[in-house]
Amino acid sequence: MIKDLAILVADKNMEYTIKGLLTRPQALGIRQLTFDCFVHPEHDPGCLLRGHDFLRSMINSHTHALIMLDHEGCGRETLSRKELEKQIEERLSRSGWGDRAAAIVISPELEIWVWSDSPHLDRIMGWAGKETDLRSWLLQENLIEGRRGKPKEPKRAFEQALKLAGKARSSSLFYQLAKSVSLDNCVNQAFVKLKATLKKWFSTE
Repeated sequence: MIKDLAILVADKNMEYTIKGLLTRPQALGIRQLTFDCFVHPEHDPGCLLRGHDFLRSMINSHTHALIMLDHEGCGRETLSRKELEKQIEERLSRSGWGDRAAAIVISPELEIWVWSDSPHLDRIMGWAGKETDLRSWLLQENLIEGRRGKPKEPKRAFEQALKLAGKARSSSLFYQLAKSVSLDNCVNQAFVKLKATLKKWFSTE
């Protein structure tokens, strides 16, 4: 059976994030999908430079392909996320996918998607019921500017917040967050592109 989507990601946190998101087709404005998700053994650099080779064998078994990675740690940080996406998409196109594939480079890193203004965030990260809420703590530590801002170093802020809450960092946290947090308020360019791409390919309309 031909599946809708082959997804290649840089790590397990990203894998669980995309799997969590795809449990919510209605929130994404798409139909229910059949998909396979793979983690590249060489992580971000592997997705960037050799992702097209990894996905080549799936050209006829999947309708579309998606490569996702962090800008931070990819080895080509001097180039913009858009330039990197263009390079990956050109390689995918030449390898046989044509216009059926896309690349999502998250700047600076996946954890930027976590930081939404949602009550689910405090609950899932172990901050519910604490004297200081998560946003107030971020402000106190000068990790964000303004209550609606996002941390400049999202991964470091995420790890510090979990440590203070006595919560272990795990991929399941990303799955829970992706399943729970509102998708309408995330204006990160990579996330906006992901939603637009999925809607273009798999819209219910």
